[in-house]
Amino acid sequence: MAQQAFAASVGDWVLKVSGAIEAIFQESAQELVSQLDQLLVDMVYDQPQPVGYTRTGFLRASLMASTTAMPQLTRDSPGASVPADLGDVVLVINGADLGDVLYLGYTANYAAYVHYGAQGRAPRQWVTLVAQRWVAIVEAKSAEVKQRLGL
Repeated sequence: MAQQAFAASVGDWVLKVSGAIEAIFQESAQELVSQLDQLLVDMVYDQPQPVGYTRTGFLRASLMASTTAMPQLTRDSPGASVPADLGDVVLVINGADLGDVLYLGYTANYAAYVHYGAQGRAPRQWVTLVAQRWVAIVEAKSAEVKQRLGL
């Protein structure tokens, strides 16, 4: 059922090509993660740092993926620099089946404050903005896969 619903958003051709629909799903999810990361960098990390605040990269590094439950906003910043590594997120995406729900979320306990704004700071709604791109991401990845397959 999930395969047919996703295929309907892509095109009937994916049902005739073994592995195409899975490739589009996984590549689209990876592109979504890539765009989440890039827009967070653009909207937060590349902006002037607030006075009295030390950026650690923890928010960026707190992105998690799961096929069982939405990651929760429960982790405190360690107070030291944290390198961004999306390897675990990509592993979950690559291990996801087409019928799985893929949950992507930040676990830094202050992520919502950054996203929606707090203490007089403007909202930086990178998650909302990227989520709105999902249909376009799927269309672009579908076209890429179709071209790679010579169809």
